[in-house]
Amino acid sequence: MIFSLFIFIATDFFYELIDNGSIWVREFFGGFYLWLGFSCVLFLLFIAFSRFGRIRLGNSPPQFNRLSWIAMLYSAGMGAGILLRAVQEPVFMFINPPLETGNPPEIIALEYTFYHWGFTAWGFYGIFALLIAYSLFVKKNTITLGTSLPQFRKIKFLPQAINLLTILTTVFGLVAAIGLGTTQIEGGISHLTSTHPGNTELTLFLVLLICLLAFLSAWAGVEKGIKKISDWNIMVTIIILMFVFTQADISAVFKEFLQSLFYYLRDFIPMSLALGNYDPGKIFLTDWTYYYWAFWLAWAPFTGIFIARISRGRTIREMVLGLLLIPSLGSFFWFSVFGSTSFDLIDQWGSYHGEFDNVFTSIFMFFETLPFSGASNFIIVLLLIGFLVTSVDSAIYVLSMFSDKGRGNPQKKFRLVWALVILIFSEAIIVLGNIKPESDVLTAMQKLLIISSLPFAFLTAVMMLLLLRDLIKTQKQAAGKQF
Repeated sequence: MIFSLFIFIATDFFYELIDNGSIWVREFFGGFYLWLGFSCVLFLLFIAFSRFGRIRLGNSPPQFNRLSWIAMLYSAGMGAGILLRAVQEPVFMFINPPLETGNPPEIIALEYTFYHWGFTAWGFYGIFALLIAYSLFVKKNTITLGTSLPQFRKIKFLPQAINLLTILTTVFGLVAAIGLGTTQIEGGISHLTSTHPGNTELTLFLVLLICLLAFLSAWAGVEKGIKKISDWNIMVTIIILMFVFTQADISAVFKEFLQSLFYYLRDFIPMSLALGNYDPGKIFLTDWTYYYWAFWLAWAPFTGIFIARISRGRTIREMVLGLLLIPSLGSFFWFSVFGSTSFDLIDQWGSYHGEFDNVFTSIFMFFETLPFSGASNFIIVLLLIGFLVTSVDSAIYVLSMFSDKGRGNPQKKFRLVWALVILIFSEAIIVLGNIKPESDVLTAMQKLLIISSLPFAFLTAVMMLLLLRDLIKTQKQAAGKQF
């Protein structure tokens, strides 16, 4: 609340400070982010296929079946983002190809969309998930990030600083996600009811509804609450995907999906490092790739902790390969179906006048071109709510773990407190954004994540080295005990 008050008093100063800070981070550390993301993927693949991949995370069998595990991975890690960008991003890349590789624009568009939503995003998540899962289930430490490695605990106040940064970044990320999500939901409802968008009262009600549902889910726990909503999300997502797929040119979708996947895998190294013809230019990288990488990295600690929490009983190899491959391939097919269908629509129209440019309404405009648009858009609104709820309830659960000394099953009073904090902060930012719309406070909150991701970027590089060192040491100790 003190932070909200500061924003309210010095809104313009806050916005300018955050805007300049986020540009500075992307300007000077964007190249480092590219190398870091690439290194995360390579590191995880090395760990998965090495002897370390056989290490089991705990002695019990997996707590959740594979389908529910994947559903919770996806809901916490991507969620509403795939609805927000399903049409808008592939179309933007199609109209403005970032690369000149000789491939058709639709292949380049999907390939670059895959790059933003694929292995690197999950690589950032995976580093934190691996560290926490190994610390919690193998080394029997607490679940907090600051105490996950013995080297962290040796430095006075470092664990508390890391945990505080994780908490602040999680809260900022949630506020930004709630703001973006409720804005899209409000836009969808306005579209369905043919009313003017920008209804503040409706947005505030949606924030209250989502926080209430998230609190009830977190209160019920992972098994009874978060798991069930995640399962529902994935089921409805698959239904929506199959509906659009049946309306599309199925052979064209498969062809573009497979071609784009082939080129994505072939070009992964030069694209990851922006080498030669695969360098889209600093302006594009700053506006898109650096922004995505910083955003994924800012979300990685909280998402990684949640992934670790639900991965008990699996081997390191299964967890790493599962989170790298399965959600990525699911996202690739999702974007191929929506992207390919959108490209065909634009070709049929003969010209494009920005119908899918608005990130908040593009998916609703898209469904207007298909049968049963009213029902489809209504389901999209419900799915947006469901994905937002699973992001918020996962965060409430993780924040409660931090408050309850790293307990895997935190006391319910902490879940209540964090639900109220998130609700009040989110409502305050929504109100402030409407009082002073010229400062775009919500966008500033998103850019604040870019700044807070920088220390996590350096921390990630250090964690990979220390984790590898600890894995080698543990394996040597285990081998020594056998002789």
